[in-house]
Amino acid sequence: MIPDVAVLDQALDAAALRILVADPGAGAVVIFEGTARNHHDDQVVEALAYEAFVPMAEAELRRLRDEAVLRFNLRRCAIHHRIGQVPLLEAAVVIALSSAHRGEAFQAAAWLMDRIKESVPIWKQEKYPQGGDAWVEGQRRHP
Repeated sequence: MIPDVAVLDQALDAAALRILVADPGAGAVVIFEGTARNHHDDQVVEALAYEAFVPMAEAELRRLRDEAVLRFNLRRCAIHHRIGQVPLLEAAVVIALSSAHRGEAFQAAAWLMDRIKESVPIWKQEKYPQGGDAWVEGQRRHP
């Protein structure tokens, strides 16, 4: 069985999460995939790597999921975050949720992504093609 909240060291499966949040009372399903891109501001990026304290990260993701369900009246919600190296174009995070109406679904996905970046103990490192790397907190780099 696929867990509704997980921190995994493998590729994430958005289609599986979509099935997990399917609900006959939902008029909206939103799937958000946060993917590794090839730049950050003026810096070329070749890959991302994530580290986490997994038990604490999963507990915080569960807390945020539960809060989002109540706050936005969601039918179902699942969040998976990847750790380890994430190649370009692959998902580092997938949020899947369903609600009766689209407005709440879109708002919940944005709210969750903002909260994940603020409070979940998962750390992102950018890897550069010319060598080197930097840790990223929010939008700030820390060499």
